[in-house]
Amino acid sequence: MTWRKDSALKDGFEIGVDLTGGYYDAGDNVKFNLPMSFSITMLAWSVIEFGDSMGSDQQHALEAIRWGTDYLMKATSIPNFIYVQVGEPYNDHNCWERPEDMDTARTPYAISKDFPGSEVAAEIAAALASSSIVFKRSNCTYSQELIRRAEMVFSFADKYRGFYNDTLYSWVCPFYCDYSGYQDELIWGAAWLYKATSKADYWDYVVKNASTLGNYNYNEFGWDNKNAGINVLVTRLNTCNSDLFIEKANKFACNLLPESPTRAVNYSAGGLMFKEGGSNMQHVTALSFLALVYSRYLEETDSVVACDGGVMADMNRFIKLAKGQVDYILGSNPMGLSYMVGYSGHYPQKIHHRASTLPSIDQHPCFIDCNGGKLYFNSSNPNANVLTGAVVGGPFKNDTYPDERVNFAQSEPTTYINAPLVGVLAFFKAHSSNYSRSFSN
Repeated sequence: MTWRKDSALKDGFEIGVDLTGGYYDAGDNVKFNLPMSFSITMLAWSVIEFGDSMGSDQQHALEAIRWGTDYLMKATSIPNFIYVQVGEPYNDHNCWERPEDMDTARTPYAISKDFPGSEVAAEIAAALASSSIVFKRSNCTYSQELIRRAEMVFSFADKYRGFYNDTLYSWVCPFYCDYSGYQDELIWGAAWLYKATSKADYWDYVVKNASTLGNYNYNEFGWDNKNAGINVLVTRLNTCNSDLFIEKANKFACNLLPESPTRAVNYSAGGLMFKEGGSNMQHVTALSFLALVYSRYLEETDSVVACDGGVMADMNRFIKLAKGQVDYILGSNPMGLSYMVGYSGHYPQKIHHRASTLPSIDQHPCFIDCNGGKLYFNSSNPNANVLTGAVVGGPFKNDTYPDERVNFAQSEPTTYINAPLVGVLAFFKAHSSNYSRSFSN
């Protein structure tokens, strides 16, 4: 990405804190730590499950994870005080500026024991804990630093419970409001801490608090709702008292299958998963990832899941399900369009992404202000820079895709769309001879 240059090098400096680094979550220039942390957790889980299939690219995955964890370590360096966002979202969203040109306020926002935010703190703990596993072999010292911080942050999240919506409503909503509550993140964080440390207290916490998840929403998984992810993660923990979670993981798996009477996911005529909410590809990649991880559980336990209506599914059924989604993303769809930018010769040209839309500093060294960038946003020309590898929000339910920046739910890429796809692609890269292209759903 030679067209990208340094940006936001003074984040936090106005208050004497270094908050440089980290990720802008989508096509804007704000750092939202809730979706960012989830993306890092998913990158780490990708390496944990499928790192052996990544080959030389695993090093790049580790670099991507560390770019995020280094930032999260800075954001959590003060006990009982966590920075959870950098940038004023309304001002930022009203401008169409390159990150290198940003002149909107880079205000840091934080949670504390008096102004809690358990969901974002627990998700940060999950990101640090899962990443500690990833670095255990290559950098033991860093791994230990990550797990110590993860435990501290989780303790804070659990001790000072509260919704970060209540603390920062006008700054996090409607962008990344918490709709599912913070109980799922607390259990998610504890499960990752158990996987990272093997400390019984964390597993006891998971079991004790499982009832707070209820018997619904076990089909949901993403930056806001961790329910399905918790149940599938538990299948990888090899511990006792996991029957309830595995039972729900089985229900979740049945609810993914198009042929299942209990299906809770819609499919387009072209075969793409659809769930309610914007940026549908975030559901496609996250659920495909869980389907693959669940298939490993079925393989290792030599199990077959029995769904209602006499539907039986083995590991290969879930692998084929995920493969169908990957094929759709990469071009096996009614439009013949790759929803991964830069892949194949036919992909979205006008994505909703500021840095991609505007000319690079190399090509246009002069400053482009807030309103100056809108000329490029409104242009019918393709974006100036190819954001190679980014997956956009995806088509409408009728399998059509208008290549327009204004349709951000369709044309905006996000880190939490891409992160789960890393592990999925690694798996199919390593098993390409076993699973030929274009399996039907």
